[in-house]
Amino acid sequence: MNSDLPKSPICDALREAGNWNPTWDALAELDSEWMEKFLGMAVHPMRQGVLEPKTIELIAIAVDVSCTHMFAPGVRRHIRKALELGVSVEEILAVLQLTSVLGIHSMALGAPMLIEEAQKLASDGPVQGTY
Repeated sequence: MNSDLPKSPICDALREAGNWNPTWDALAELDSEWMEKFLGMAVHPMRQGVLEPKTIELIAIAVDVSCTHMFAPGVRRHIRKALELGVSVEEILAVLQLTSVLGIHSMALGAPMLIEEAQKLASDGPVQGTY
């Protein structure tokens, strides 16, 4: 832990628990108050006890493994915690499978455009002056 980072209760607790993402160091250094509020918002649902710990871990796996996040240390940590809480390998696999569907949207968006643009090129020829 970098001793030069500003201290704050939530950030400090995450560091001490081994749940701190080192890429957050710069954010915490630039604006420790904002970082504390941001992480307070992020951990709020966990502290409320509304969701079962198993459910929180499954959601955390989905968030960390998603194509927009891909935070491997978090995925590993949450898989381990989920297993320790009694979540089955099959349940975790189902979450991974469900989350993988996020990536298909790239194909759903791009494939029709590829078809359209290939057809336009075939019918109209190259667009002049695009570069």
